[in-house]
Amino acid sequence: MKDREATAQQTAAHQTAQAIVVSAMTKAGEQFIKQLLMKGLPFTAVTNSVAERQQLAKLGVESILLVNTIDPDTWERPERPVGKAFLFESSLSLCCRYLRMIRKWTDQPVYVVTGRTHGRLIYKGLGADHIVHVQAGALGSLLE
Repeated sequence: MKDREATAQQTAAHQTAQAIVVSAMTKAGEQFIKQLLMKGLPFTAVTNSVAERQQLAKLGVESILLVNTIDPDTWERPERPVGKAFLFESSLSLCCRYLRMIRKWTDQPVYVVTGRTHGRLIYKGLGADHIVHVQAGALGSLLE
């Protein structure tokens, strides 16, 4: 009985803990998700694509939020409190839409991870706290 109560308390604490939010369908993003899964950190992946949602599920992601990035009126906050966010840039316009959406959900730091040099001022203007220029193999320091 005590084991069940302890498990229920851990589950409740896990559900109320702030979750990292990740938009990640780049090679670097996939590596980052694998790190989150290995460390057992609570996170929610955000995507606007059914095919991408299937890819995320194949990676083992349990919490996937399918969003409409076109209509800002549909950008409702996830049920779980949102902590830090890591947006892996696959396109400037999509990353900007995710940034605008997620900035509404959290006052925690939002990181835009890119391999490109453009967009820095745009991302900062939309509320990104950090712009990280990184190649696929150099992601270890993001979680620290």
